Amino acid sequence: MSEAVLAIDIGGTKTAVALVDRAGRILDTELAPTPALEGPDAVIDTVRDLAITLLERSSGSVVVRGIGVATAGVVNVREGSIVSSTDTLADWAGTSVVTRIRAALGSACESGYSVHVQNDADAHAAGEYSYGAAVGASSALVVAVGTGVGAGIIIDGRVLRGARHVAGEIAHVPTPGADHLRCPCGRPGHLEAIGSGVGLHRHYLTLGGDPAASDARTVVARAHTGDALARRAIHDSATAVGRAIAAAVTLLDPEKVIVTGGVADIGDDWWQPMADSFHAEVIDALQDVPVIPGVLGGRAPLLGAAGSAWEALEVYAA
Repeated sequence: MSEAVLAIDIGGTKTAVALVDRAGRILDTELAPTPALEGPDAVIDTVRDLAITLLERSSGSVVVRGIGVATAGVVNVREGSIVSSTDTLADWAGTSVVTRIRAALGSACESGYSVHVQNDADAHAAGEYSYGAAVGASSALVVAVGTGVGAGIIIDGRVLRGARHVAGEIAHVPTPGADHLRCPCGRPGHLEAIGSGVGLHRHYLTLGGDPAASDARTVVARAHTGDALARRAIHDSATAVGRAIAAAVTLLDPEKVIVTGGVADIGDDWWQPMADSFHAEVIDALQDVPVIPGVLGGRAPLLGAAGSAWEALEVYAA
């Protein structure tokens, strides 16, 4: 019988649950849409159902030693609770994720297990640092651009979380060109308002784009068929991300920057204006900071959450 932890990634669009062994191998995974607007009960129920499906499929061949959770929102890691959250996940702020996960899944784990909860961007950074594009770096800024925008900061092998648990929240950096758009936090002009997939789509509509375009994927498809407004929306969104990364690099001077996520996967139409904007804004002394794609994709937050769960288990056992 093999040992594993349950790794959980709760995002604004999808929720993933995986069984991960000590070597960072993902043994099995289940995915489902996140019921983001239905409240914490619905979100935790989705996690429970996915986990039960995995455990039933393992047929008792895996012993679950702990649980690692990566979630959207500002997380108090020590308490395992959500300090604040945007309206991407309804009523998520104030949720004790540790308490709810223990109640939902505690019976699935061996005695002495622990539950570790962290921000999904921090978990993403930890995954890329341990197993992906940031392996061996003394410091790294990992920026995830998808439904939302997030960043994790790695310094000397540890995630920097900040005095108020907000380190890396690049989504809410005031960003030129986004003043006409409302961020999910409720304020206008933040990076996520234009740089995220949701923001890119909304920006396209404000430019006069076809209202029949239902999401960022549709905008990208239209760009590929020659829609000038779609191409401009992608360019503007990518440029905003590049500016924000330049600002963060100026403050942090990381060894390297990793950029990942569904929006970053658009390709050269997105990557080139992002990189051009970064180099246009950053000072000469930082021009050689490598800005490179992530290599783990959606596995990164799961692997980061799993690694933290194994670490927490060792601390718990000690």
